[in-house]
Amino acid sequence: MSITKLIAITVMTVSALITTAAWASDSDDHERAKKALQSGQILPLRTVLESLERKQPGKVLEVELEQKDALWIYKVKLLRADGQLIKLMLDAKTAELVERKNRDVPERRKIESSR
Repeated sequence: MSITKLIAITVMTVSALITTAAWASDSDDHERAKKALQSGQILPLRTVLESLERKQPGKVLEVELEQKDALWIYKVKLLRADGQLIKLMLDAKTAELVERKNRDVPERRKIESSR
């Protein structure tokens, strides 16, 4: 994925997160996330996605920001070039990987099994 595409995706994602509270179950979550960003508790999404692109190339399908106790987590769904769907949980302050779940895309399994 080129940096231009990554930036475009980031801008669209950030715009969606800022203009709607759909990513949060509570409208207060938006304000808490904004304050966390301003106070340095979390990294900007752009920074996290740029770091992710270097470590895990692929197409970002979805990003969520959640707070679990005192830890902020970016949840990212990533589709790799090989068709693997990866769910990543990244520490929002450091962009470090907290958890990773791999899952083949069902259509990919069907194609491979018919060969």
